[in-house]
Amino acid sequence: MSDNTRNFNELYGYRFEELSVGQSASLSRTVSEADILLFSGVSGDTNPVHLDEEFAASTMFGGRIAHGMLSAGLISAVFGTRLPGPGCIYLSQSLKFKAPVKIGQTVVARVTVKELKVEKRRVVFSTVCSCGDTVVIDGEAELLIPARG
Repeated sequence: MSDNTRNFNELYGYRFEELSVGQSASLSRTVSEADILLFSGVSGDTNPVHLDEEFAASTMFGGRIAHGMLSAGLISAVFGTRLPGPGCIYLSQSLKFKAPVKIGQTVVARVTVKELKVEKRRVVFSTVCSCGDTVVIDGEAELLIPARG
């Protein structure tokens, strides 16, 4: 990829025609106390399993866990910044929460092109969030890739 193409994609995202089955991108984030507190404030989700260590210690998790949607939000970040990048439109997302994420764990969100729907310029992606070898979220998303003039 030339530098001009790379700059174009970073600013405007990939064109539908530039995508292919198997193409993938990822990003990672280590979940912090601040992430959980900020997400709680923005979302309004004040479930004590996320915020109260004493309460959370009595649950099946044995301690505080991050909001599942905090990790799922990383999928959106990959779509909006890496693949397909700026300009894409999120149409749907299915999620299966498979394991908890605790403070200090690093979540890797990966999206992979699964299917190209040429007639409607839509792309189906597999979406996975992992902490090490453990899959914490598994799902599928469909995005619309706008036409470029």
